[in-house]
Amino acid sequence: MKKIFILVALAFSFLSFTVQPDTDAVVKAFKTANAEQVGKYFDEYIDFKLLDKDEVKNVGRNQATIALKSFFDEYNINGFEKGSDREIGNTLYITGKLTSTTRSYNITVMLKAKSNKHQIITMRIN
Repeated sequence: MKKIFILVALAFSFLSFTVQPDTDAVVKAFKTANAEQVGKYFDEYIDFKLLDKDEVKNVGRNQATIALKSFFDEYNINGFEKGSDREIGNTLYITGKLTSTTRSYNITVMLKAKSNKHQIITMRIN
């Protein structure tokens, strides 16, 4: 029984290490407020929602990167504070706040595991 418990604990430990590098890299990209870096983690097509605009579905990676860069520039985004992350199956959620010099904006990012790597499939900024 003790051996089974140890094996299960080790399995969970290894699983957490496989997710951590992805989340750290995505969070770091948001912290630098670099849309091109964030765009590297976009899936081929993503669903995208920015502030008071309608949600746009199936936006291409390049177009989403340009829209995010425009948002960062327009609202003077200069950082990111991670609130939490949570994994359910092969889907990962990251929440936090994009920060500017005057205010912050809530962001929720959903990533899906593809080819042993998490890619952003949905982004909402409120």
